Order: sequence, then structure tokens, then C-alpha cells
Amino acid sequence: MERWNDAAMKNEYETLNLHSPHDHILTVTLDRPDLANAINTQMGHDLAAVWSQLALEPNRYRCVILTGSGERAFCAGGDLKERNGMTDDEWQSQHLVYEKMIRGFNDCPVPMIAAVNGAAYGGGCEIALACDFAYAASHARFALTEVTLGIIPGSGGTQNLPRAAGQRRALELLLTGRPFSAEEALEWGVVNRVLPAKELMSSALETAAAIAANAPISTRQIKQAVRNGKQMDLRNGLLYEIEAYNRCVPTWDRREGVAAFNEKRKPVFRGA
Repeated sequence: MERWNDAAMKNEYETLNLHSPHDHILTVTLDRPDLANAINTQMGHDLAAVWSQLALEPNRYRCVILTGSGERAFCAGGDLKERNGMTDDEWQSQHLVYEKMIRGFNDCPVPMIAAVNGAAYGGGCEIALACDFAYAASHARFALTEVTLGIIPGSGGTQNLPRAAGQRRALELLLTGRPFSAEEALEWGVVNRVLPAKELMSSALETAAAIAANAPISTRQIKQAVRNGKQMDLRNGLLYEIEAYNRCVPTWDRREGVAAFNEKRKPVFRGA
């Protein structure tokens, strides 16, 4: 796979717009606004490629913001126009692409923020849930509507929604397919903040900058410890945390952080 380059940053992907607004921060914008940024096969390939590249070069960026193009939709989910008339084999072959895409979300070592700028339905809600946390515009709406189409969420929705909102709330939403508002998403733990639309990206960027200013090995180890530790019992989770902690001890950044504290200055971390 090719390394990041200036041409790639301008726009290497057919369905995405990549931009680096500040040092160490990458914004990934779903860019099919005429179709509510629905996920087609090409977008699945494009997202999987971006997450794979981030995993190969974790020091290139320290935080990623995922958002949608336009003001109407974050992502309407799978592109049902593309799916219309697919055979069972074609449908399942396409879904293998989506499975690779969502594994990329799960395996990406770099902290990821979803900036939900509009409707997040079906797979769109699932990819917001797959990010480490989310901010939402006040007009955003969410839904996992798969049950109304004769399928179930297949990109983590049945797993990530209960972890965010609790099992009983998640089952109500999954079994009915009912939409819920940004304020309800905040109340239920699906998003961290609800903001006026015009403040959404600036607030996400402010938080991304705070993350990017910290030691990148530390932020990646925190992400790994939280995501993997929650799959374990407490005793093994604590042991995993110590392994993640020990990874930070021999780093240049750990020494720089302590030196900066004692010298009463802001640390400059290298990711080494």
C-alpha cells in the first residue's frame, strides 16, 4: 500500500474527502451528499483503506474526526439503490467489504471522534458508534432501522449500542427501528455532546487538538486498554492496563513529560 502523500491528502478517494486542518489531525468526510452520504461498495473500500493506512502509520496522525458532507446527513447507511436487485451472493459479497471496513474502525489505533452533522441511520449510526466517542449537531437524528428491512445491523450495532446505551434501551431501539434525537442520544450515552450545527466541527477540532497535544503513544495505549480491557474481567483488565502502562515507561515522551513539568513548560511530544 502506498504511503500518505500530498496528492492523497488532497483527495485520493472517490467517496471521501481527506483534510488535515491542523498538525497531527485528520478529518475524513463522507462525500456523497446527493445520496445522504450513503455507504456504497466503493465507500466501504475507501474507508477500509484509510483505516488500514492509519494502522500502518500510527504516528502520522494523533486524532481523526469523521463527519459527513453537507448539513442534511452524516450517513444514511447502506446504499439501498445500489443494493436493489442484488442476488443473495452479491449482497453477501458486498457485505464482506463492509465487514472489512468495520474491522478497520475497530482496529485503528488512533483516537477517532464522530462529528455527526445530520441523520445517522442504519450503517451510519453504526459507524458513529464504532468511533471512540461522538459529538452531534442539535438537529441530528439516529436510528438502526435494519429490522424494518428484514435484516439486522451487521456493522457492530447489536454490540456497540448496548455498550453505549445499556441492553434494555438498545433492545427497544433495535427491535422497533425507531429514530431518536440528538438530545436522547446524549441522555442515553450514545453521544458525548450536542451542539449547534455551526459549532460542531470547531468543537470537535478543539477536542482533537487537545488529544493531539498529548503524548501519542499514551493516547493509543489508553485506547487499547479501554477497548480491550472491557472484554475482560477486572483482574485481567488490570493486568492488561499494566502492560499498556509499561509500554510508555521507556519512551522519550515519558521523559519529556516529566522534564517539562519540572521546568514549568509545555511538553513537546514526538511519539517516540
